[in-house]
Amino acid sequence: MTLEQLRIFVGVAEREHMTRAAEALNVTQSAASAAIAALEARHGVPLFHRVGRGIELSEAGRMFLVDARAVLGRAASAELALAEYAGLERGTLRLVASQTIAGYWLPRQLAAFHARYPSITIELAIDNTEGAAARVLDGAVELGFVEGVIDEPALAHWTVANDRMVLVSDRAADTIDEDWIRAARWIVREQGSGTRSSFEEVLRQRGIDPSGLTTALTLPSNEAVRSAVEAGAGVAVLSQHVVAPAIAAGTLHDLPLGLPLGLPLGLPRRPFYALRHKERYRTRAADALTDLIKETGK
Repeated sequence: MTLEQLRIFVGVAEREHMTRAAEALNVTQSAASAAIAALEARHGVPLFHRVGRGIELSEAGRMFLVDARAVLGRAASAELALAEYAGLERGTLRLVASQTIAGYWLPRQLAAFHARYPSITIELAIDNTEGAAARVLDGAVELGFVEGVIDEPALAHWTVANDRMVLVSDRAADTIDEDWIRAARWIVREQGSGTRSSFEEVLRQRGIDPSGLTTALTLPSNEAVRSAVEAGAGVAVLSQHVVAPAIAAGTLHDLPLGLPLGLPLGLPRRPFYALRHKERYRTRAADALTDLIKETGK
């Protein structure tokens, strides 16, 4: 069993698609298939079910995925520790961020980091808040950036920015009260999304049970939610970063949702958090990025 085989297995398991995994990992499809076949043959255990032209993780595959990620995480930590001897002259910094942060806030920070440390390679994965925290926890990445609160004692978290949430519709409305909220058709992100959990939390603060709302669509990305609202399928609460161009263009309207958070005009805000494992090795590159973010935030 090699690290390359584990890397390919994790890539295929995360996508449950051999071709897409091979493209993402920059290997041929035959090499990816051979790596999976070698693991299965060596241990006599099927890691995937072949269903038609697709594949699905077997029970053994799901259990092995946890350990495979952990081994790759430890190997990455060991590689980083050795790379530290070269200072910030070379190396790779592995990050994960939730969709809103990765698409709208983080790129400016990474551009500034690259300008200052051009020899450091950045590898950025995108996941929802829960998935991002899991990657930091198992060591697959060193830093995570998420929108939702993570209750995990092994992870340190701190605020790096703030974001305003906006209620949007394809048409204007004068008054938004609790009856309107309960009667509206909502377009929401998937469970585990920081955008969704932030909205549900402010509803609970207002005494509204999120499960009592009418959910028209549950979609996997901010852009899909925004497009559905523009098409008239319902209303949604999204980051100002996601909807600002559409509001400026007149295809969406910012509705006056007065959520009682003690903020001017009742506009709900949420923090963006950075995450790191409390006990894993801290590289100079990660510290340099967090220091730069502090500088830009002042």
